Amino acid sequence: MTTPRISFEFFPPKTLEASFRLWETIHTLAPLDPRFVSVTYGAGGTTRELTREAVGTLHKATGLNVAAHLTCVDASRAETLEIAEQFAAAGVSEIVALRGDPPKGSNGFVPHPEGFANSCELISALADTGKFTIRVGAYPEKHPEAVDQKADIDWLKRKIDAGASEAITQFFFEAETFFRFRDACAAAGINAPIIPGILPIENWVGARKFALSCGTQVPAWLDDAFDKAIRDNRHDLLATALATELCSDLLDGGVEDLHFYTLNRPELTRDVCHALGVTPKVRLRDVA
Repeated sequence: MTTPRISFEFFPPKTLEASFRLWETIHTLAPLDPRFVSVTYGAGGTTRELTREAVGTLHKATGLNVAAHLTCVDASRAETLEIAEQFAAAGVSEIVALRGDPPKGSNGFVPHPEGFANSCELISALADTGKFTIRVGAYPEKHPEAVDQKADIDWLKRKIDAGASEAITQFFFEAETFFRFRDACAAAGINAPIIPGILPIENWVGARKFALSCGTQVPAWLDDAFDKAIRDNRHDLLATALATELCSDLLDGGVEDLHFYTLNRPELTRDVCHALGVTPKVRLRDVA
């Protein structure tokens, strides 16, 4: 098994306590030398300014290669591209371009009257600036809004053709799910790298609810395993073992990159990385 290249996803803090947790997460994971780290937007663009501030601060204070999430939600084209320009001015040259989740309580995504209609329009506009490396989302299982998985794959090809260079998948629970998707993408003529998204399970109840909301299938064996582990107070042990096994199976199948959804809680992700042979390489620079 080869040692993977890794990357991490964080979300911007909304409180002082959350800020401390984010910095603790960065201190724990930065020494593992990630290829990049990404910072999310909230649903409906609710953390737009927090994301911008967190991205700028992270890049300046840590020297990490920071990728900013950018969405089409609730902003005009001019406003969205101005945010991108602010990222570029701060030295950030990587963007994860997404349509974005609609605001909570809404009936689905509705484009801003003067905004981008979809992620492909956003990607194309960002590519035209010549300032960014662009990554996009991918769905190894059918997106809740898609007609079928072929529609998801067709849409991913459009995003790559619009200017994206890599895709990061939604999380999944079985390696075969990813391999089937990778093969289908290759058959559709998608040549760009597809990075598996890994969710170390910090809390099974929350992870299961999240999975069902985004179309991720929950195998019956996984429910049974966590039911027993929670009853025996072995939740974290099982979570570490399952995430490590999933990553090992992916690496054995030719995967070279793994993207971890950290939820700003670093210990489980760190333990999985260590088990995969990813060891500390660098020290953080000055962090204020």
